[in-house]
Amino acid sequence: MSDTVGGFFVGWDVGGWNCDKNGLSRDALVILDASLTLVGKPWRGNLRASINRADTSRDWIHALFDLCMAPAPPEGAAITLAIDTPLGFSEHFLDLATGLRASRDIGSSATNPYLFRQTEQHLFRRGLSPLSAIKDMIGSQATKGMHVLGKFAPYRAGCGVWTDGMTLTAIEAYPSACKGSATIQALRQRFTPLDHEDKEDARTCALVAHLFATQLEALEVPSPEVQEREGWIWVPRDAFPTAPPDEAMKERPQ
Repeated sequence: MSDTVGGFFVGWDVGGWNCDKNGLSRDALVILDASLTLVGKPWRGNLRASINRADTSRDWIHALFDLCMAPAPPEGAAITLAIDTPLGFSEHFLDLATGLRASRDIGSSATNPYLFRQTEQHLFRRGLSPLSAIKDMIGSQATKGMHVLGKFAPYRAGCGVWTDGMTLTAIEAYPSACKGSATIQALRQRFTPLDHEDKEDARTCALVAHLFATQLEALEVPSPEVQEREGWIWVPRDAFPTAPPDEAMKERPQ
């Protein structure tokens, strides 16, 4: 991951496949350089045509920079792309969908193994409320993000980390969770407000990409039990309203 230091950090807030006329939610892009200086201009629209036209990961990267009215990055420059949409489905859901293998008894929504991956259940336990690709009408966005991984970054470099095997690294981010992160908010203070919430979310994603590449210890990392195929949401450690279970136990009065 240290290879990405000195590269570019791209945030992508994902809209649906056909979000062209959706005034509330469209694709948005923000690009930052190694000094966290804005590269080009934030962009908002529909990336579907760009996804379809690109044949290689380099085509894809050039398209993102072109949309942001920025020069193409130097040959070999490392690109870390943080994507705001689920980039996987739960193992239990996949087992059900492909083989009708039923899971255990179903209880609360937050622990439903069909609706939420291990990473989302982890966020629930820490006091956050992530969305579900299955029940919260973000399936279009999720398949769009996963399609981009399959086309341009199909190799897993670890749990929740995808790559093209060359210069592109992709991860999943969750801007809403970053609102409580002092680390992210401190980084955001250097910027002026943008003209749409989608662009603001894309900029937050770019900052998460920066932390992933340069300060991985600032992010919550997956435990060994998390299934690689499910992926992982990279959230700053200081974003959680509740302490980890072991720390909460220590703080309990005797």
